Amino acid sequence: MIATGASGNETGMQWAALTGVIATVSVFAIAQGLSYPLLSFILQRQGISPAMIGLSAAMTPVGFIVSSPLIPALARRFGAGRTALTCAALSAIMLALIGWTQNVYLWFPLRFLIGVVTNPLYVLSEIWVIALAPPARRGRVMGIYSTVISAGFAAGPLCLLAVGTEGWPPFLVGIAAFVFCGACLALVLRRLPKVDEAGHRVSVMGFMPMAWLLLSAVVVAAGFEQAVLALLPVYGTYYGIAEARMSALLSVMIAGNIAMQVPLGLLAERLTARLVRFICVSLTVLGCVLLPVLIETRLIWPCVFIWGAVSYGIYTMSIIELGERFTGSALVAGNAAFSLMWGVGGIAMPPLAGGAMDILGADGLPITLGAMCLALAVTTVMRRRMV
Repeated sequence: MIATGASGNETGMQWAALTGVIATVSVFAIAQGLSYPLLSFILQRQGISPAMIGLSAAMTPVGFIVSSPLIPALARRFGAGRTALTCAALSAIMLALIGWTQNVYLWFPLRFLIGVVTNPLYVLSEIWVIALAPPARRGRVMGIYSTVISAGFAAGPLCLLAVGTEGWPPFLVGIAAFVFCGACLALVLRRLPKVDEAGHRVSVMGFMPMAWLLLSAVVVAAGFEQAVLALLPVYGTYYGIAEARMSALLSVMIAGNIAMQVPLGLLAERLTARLVRFICVSLTVLGCVLLPVLIETRLIWPCVFIWGAVSYGIYTMSIIELGERFTGSALVAGNAAFSLMWGVGGIAMPPLAGGAMDILGADGLPITLGAMCLALAVTTVMRRRMV
């Protein structure tokens, strides 16, 4: 009876820690979901071209790329918990500086720095979630994790509907989110696994040949999300759609994530994460085809709902497979590699899609995103046949 009680108490503490980490990342997502469309709207009002807006948005993923290889060393030197808390505070400071400057050229280094300081917070939190998730329930846990993050991203654009896109109010919401994020993490810090004590026999670069297709899926998921968040508001202006409606469309798109990530996780437990990921990629391509056809009709609302769900499902399935295939130092290196590849996708796609929009007009966005997703689908099929 004593052993059972101790085991139950340990399990309860594990789930409490897991809940705290997921809450931390969800609040972090609010600030991220708010900042991308907010800064795009501000730059557009200043007369900045779509290509320049996309290039500006790419600075944050550059920060991800630069900081990813440093995360294991930072966690060893200062501790994972202290590193994450410091990054939450620095993120609030960087966002405040962005709101203060209101200059496209100064935003380039500032958006780079916000990527540098937010990346360790995100990577360490995700490692904690993977480590705490019971293997038999990893699909649903990671589905819940993705759902809560999606809720945070949805709350970001919704905040713009409430406070607008001008002046300090939207920036103050983002700053408060980062502060609250640190507070949530501080409450569960002592119950978290010591990820900084994991071995480092597998480096970030050494991990890449071990799971190159998995990392390619992360590039696609990141590129899609970053390009859509940065450029869908711009895409709407080609059709004369108001800012408020485009913010609402972004929210509906992210709402698809909220509704569908847990069912996708459960489906991955019944099938495989790899198969469900292929389904998600295929449906994302279909969404790219339908976007220009439906953008001015009422059918755009259910279309972007499903489109958002399956596009983010690519990443959810990838992180589930990462947890299934790797443990220990390989898991730490793999998650850092995920962050690195997320940065690669994020830095490449917004300026590429923005440049395509400069040349082709509005259709440049769905054409670029669709081609990227189609390439992943074809590669997945070819690799399956080779095996």
